[in-house]
Amino acid sequence: MLDELDFLEEYQEDNRIEAKRAQGGLPHSLWETYSAFANTLGGVILLGVAEGADKSLYSVPLFDPQELVDEFWDMVNDPTVVNANILQPEDVQIFRSGKNDIVAIFVPRAEQKYRPVYIGGDPYAGTYYRRGEGDWRCPRHEVEAMLQDQKG
Repeated sequence: MLDELDFLEEYQEDNRIEAKRAQGGLPHSLWETYSAFANTLGGVILLGVAEGADKSLYSVPLFDPQELVDEFWDMVNDPTVVNANILQPEDVQIFRSGKNDIVAIFVPRAEQKYRPVYIGGDPYAGTYYRRGEGDWRCPRHEVEAMLQDQKG
């Protein structure tokens, strides 16, 4: 689905938007952001988007956006990569921005029964949360609290 996204330059990275160039494929840091958004307030990961010196966002050419989407779906469904896929098919879309395609991954806040959403096999090492423009590893006590809340 290709819709126009002409207003990209009006946005900046913050606690709900993360831009990744992804010109060499899916960046490993994508999974930290996926975990962080899922464990915090949700957000959108934009692949094929870079941040300018003035903090504005702009699109960059992607080699094969559909290949990135397919690879993403394969990986998000792999429990060795991430413990929970909380996405629906419509949460991953290809948009047009200027003359480039970008991939938008809309990550909702995970339901309590799925938190913590973590990467790798260890919730204590792979659980992240979002603060400002950054993804931060959750302290052990917060992971334990999420695990306790899961049992609810």
